[in-house]
Amino acid sequence: MNILIVEDETAAARNLMALLKAEIPNVGEMAVLDSVASSIEWLRTNDAPDVIFMDIHLADGDAFNIFEQVEVTSPVIFTTAYDRYALEAFRFNSIDYLLKPIQAEDIHRSINKMTRLTGQELKDYINRTEVSMQKDKHIRNFLIPVRDKIMPISIEDIAFWHTEGERVNAYTFEGKHYPMDKSLDTITEILPENDFFRANRQFIVSRKTIKDLSVWYGNRLLVNVSVLTPEKIVISKNKTPEFKKWLAGFL
Repeated sequence: MNILIVEDETAAARNLMALLKAEIPNVGEMAVLDSVASSIEWLRTNDAPDVIFMDIHLADGDAFNIFEQVEVTSPVIFTTAYDRYALEAFRFNSIDYLLKPIQAEDIHRSINKMTRLTGQELKDYINRTEVSMQKDKHIRNFLIPVRDKIMPISIEDIAFWHTEGERVNAYTFEGKHYPMDKSLDTITEILPENDFFRANRQFIVSRKTIKDLSVWYGNRLLVNVSVLTPEKIVISKNKTPEFKKWLAGFL
């Protein structure tokens, strides 16, 4: 059994490795990673492990960000010192949720739970979690490459997205902008509909950044926002009724 451990506390990682070796005498390779960024890179370049033990709160962001950037097909056993993440954890490929400090009996139970599932049952389990994500797949953070780092940017900090050609940038309320590796269509699909609106082909706009509206040529609307934009945000005549309902809170 090949295992990936995602844990940024050295002592916790060592304890987990010792417990796994005691529970699984013939355990195979165990890779240990300590961040969201390194986990994304590892999962993109290595074969899927048989199981992933994943701490939720990592130094560079929540582990849930990993699932937003790379496809994870392995079953996941989440580990954390906090129980508030339990419901969200089971939206992903989670087969168990362990609270720290982790004991031998916790590992025994989780491994037994995983091994009881046949190959098809495990696939069905993962498929169900993926379907659940599709039904409620609102993203909380984007991981954005900035020079030699990857920064988690909360959607709460983003005023709008703008595309010019094939280049998409996220603009924050602080006036900064960051390049995105997703299209506006993809971003629209994973944002909460109540908080963000696809204004036109160039813009997705946050409700929080809208100051007021102006009547524009041809029965269109001009959206005035609190952050400087690369061009005017104009709502077409056909989309105006939908936009007004959204802004009023009826959608």
